[in-house]
Amino acid sequence: MTNQTNQDTTEYFDLHISGLGYLNRIRQVEVKRGEPFWACDIAALHGAKDDVEYTYFDCRVSGSEAEKLVKRCEEAEKGGKKVLIGFKLGDLYAETFVYEKGNKQGQTGISLKARLLFISWIKVDGETVYQAPPKTEPGEANAAPPTVEGELPDPEAATNKAAA
Repeated sequence: MTNQTNQDTTEYFDLHISGLGYLNRIRQVEVKRGEPFWACDIAALHGAKDDVEYTYFDCRVSGSEAEKLVKRCEEAEKGGKKVLIGFKLGDLYAETFVYEKGNKQGQTGISLKARLLFISWIKVDGETVYQAPPKTEPGEANAAPPTVEGELPDPEAATNKAAA
């Protein structure tokens, strides 16, 4: 008799987002039921170098390696240092909310939520402090830290845009 385990497996289609962005609002989230979890915001950079735009992701940190790396960045981020990461996100979804204060008070907003799956590299104030080991799987390469001449955009501008 042969064991037919292939019939019992579920296959999935993955949608991943990869990029680079500033790590913000690192926190541990306490929940009423279940275990607490780590979360962070990422201000992902895109667009022309001289006119950078940001897309904001509110992320639940998934996996022990990503959690360990985010925890390692907490002190630097809270200390006002610029923490730039190469990342991979999954399970993206949108959630609506109502602004409670500011000039958009009472208006509906949208928050992009995702799971932070992987961190390929970390730079703190421009200095590389972490580089993931190369993957051994074929077709799966890590994104190297960006080689950008000159200064990257100030993450404070991203925070100010988000508050507007």
